[in-house]
Amino acid sequence: MNVETSSTHAAEVAPPTAVGDVLRCTDLRRSFGAVQAVDAVSFRIHAGETYGLLGPNGAGKTTVISMVSGVLEADSGSVLVDGVEMHPGALTAKAAIGYVPQDVALYPDLTGRENLLFFASLYRIGRRRARSRVAEVLDIVGLTERASDRVETYSGGMKRRLNIAVGLIHRPRLLVLDEPTVGVDPQSRNAILGSVERLSTEGMGVLYTTHYMEEAERLCDRVAIMDLGRLIAEGRPRQLTARLGDSEHIRLTLEGDSTRAVAALRDLPRVTGATATDDAIDVLVPDAESALPQVIQVAAAQGTVRSVSVDEPDLETVFLRLTGKRLRD
Repeated sequence: MNVETSSTHAAEVAPPTAVGDVLRCTDLRRSFGAVQAVDAVSFRIHAGETYGLLGPNGAGKTTVISMVSGVLEADSGSVLVDGVEMHPGALTAKAAIGYVPQDVALYPDLTGRENLLFFASLYRIGRRRARSRVAEVLDIVGLTERASDRVETYSGGMKRRLNIAVGLIHRPRLLVLDEPTVGVDPQSRNAILGSVERLSTEGMGVLYTTHYMEEAERLCDRVAIMDLGRLIAEGRPRQLTARLGDSEHIRLTLEGDSTRAVAALRDLPRVTGATATDDAIDVLVPDAESALPQVIQVAAAQGTVRSVSVDEPDLETVFLRLTGKRLRD
């Protein structure tokens, strides 16, 4: 018997197909003491679909991801990965997941190729198949030319791309990407997004979290918005935007008391929502053209208005309307 071939076939997850759900979460709940971190969350991800999980800090996204990947056990509810129930000891379900954390998990004194071969060995992928698969994932993340260089010489963006390659090495049915572009330069960020776009062609499901709304709009087939532990909206980006009807988005920068300005703006009859961030005030109105003079007048009473812009409704507007916050809050 060829031992290498046998171990490869036994341990490597089968190539993805484009049929069925790769992830199904049903009525997930998890609390930490008196804090209900996740409350009755249900969603599913289809094969070949990129699914965005969005929410402000403290919304419960990290807890959901921990339960999906078997790091944390749910108080109640269920997680099925490729039809297999997930829990901390579920090795078959875990083998169907490629998990790419926010923190880079690589060996800096090894080359990019050596890192990938090492992780392939942990999945018991035979040497011949591992070499072939390493070449494939290096191409996906655009690191073929740097494969023989030590990881300690890589930029931050290149390390994150190699981190994604590690998550892909065993052909998972579900790839979990937890804010993969945090802290990277624009060129590396674009390379990462391009790599993710290619994954759906392999029939792989992708669970994607981000604090950049433009990434969700570019990559995600469907998005779910979480706040305070609950799933408050789900759908295709255009479907969610359509829920706003004719709402428009006014953004202004104010040198003055933003908190008082927001409170005054919320009292205006034409304003359906207003919130302040570090650098701007966001205001939702049905008709920006008619509301703009009064919005500027009220804001100017609390300081100096430095700039004003009006945007068509987008996913950021939906998020602001539903949570009262911007995604990066």
